[in-house]
Parts: sequence; C-alpha cells; structure tokens
Amino acid sequence: MKAASISAIKAELYAIPAKEVVNICLKLAKFKKENKEMLSYLLFQAQDDQAFVQLVKDQIDEEFNSLNKSQIYLAKKTIRKALRTTNKNIKFASSKQLEVELRLYFCTKLQATGLALTKHQVLYNLYQRQILLVDKALLGLHEDLQHDYKTELSALRLS
Repeated sequence: MKAASISAIKAELYAIPAKEVVNICLKLAKFKKENKEMLSYLLFQAQDDQAFVQLVKDQIDEEFNSLNKSQIYLAKKTIRKALRTTNKNIKFASSKQLEVELRLYFCTKLQATGLALTKHQVLYNLYQRQILLVDKALLGLHEDLQHDYKTELSALRLS
C-alpha cells in the first residue's frame, strides 16, 4: 500500500467530522509508542517549552546516572540510548532553540562522565557529530541567542 501525500491527508482530515478525527488519532496512538508520545507532547507539553526541556533533561540525567563506566561497551549503549531520547524529543519539539539547548546539555553530560572521549573513536565521533549539529542549528537562531550559545559551545569543544 502506498502512502498518500501530506496535502491529500490534510484535505481528507478537513473533510471528515471532528469525532472521526479523534478516533483516527486514538488509533494512531495505539499503533505505535512514538505516535502516543508525540500526541502526548502536542496535547500536554507543547505550550510550556521550559517545563518540557526540564523534563527531557531529567530523562537524560536518569540515563547518565545508570551509566556503567567499568565496561566501555555498556557505557556506549547507555550513551546511545540517551542520545535516542534526546533526538526523539528534539523531533517532537521541532524548535531550533530547544534543539540547541538539549544537544548542549547532552554534550555537557557526556563530557562530565569522565570517559576518555578522544580514546574511544565511537564516543569521539558521536560527540563531534552533536557539536556539528549544534553549529548547524545555531544558524537558525537570532544573533543574540547565537552569541550566548556559542560561548557555551566553545567550552565544550575538544582539542
């Protein structure tokens, strides 16, 4: 089955009654966990960005608190899980400022783990990729915000 275009779906949603749209949304929420999380974000958290950022930061903290530093393999798995959480929530918010804030927080937490990022190529590449994504997202922000975040970013750069 081929998926319809967004414009065709939008037109069809406008054509059907509101009660039917609610039923479709509920079916989507039941179908996949990520759909349910996205719907929860849109309904309950999209209005208060700072509370949402704090909630995501708490989730990242929980991931990093469970980090097993004795085995690098397990540490990498936990770090990738925290990154998946970060990326998923960035996708929900779709705001450049929130993206920059969350990626910088992730990098700060990763650097604070005390793991030798330059020694482990996978972690080093993961970290550098996040720094590049922050640089890219900064271009879409206002100049004052760019300056504030660039000072924070310069402190996180590895030599």
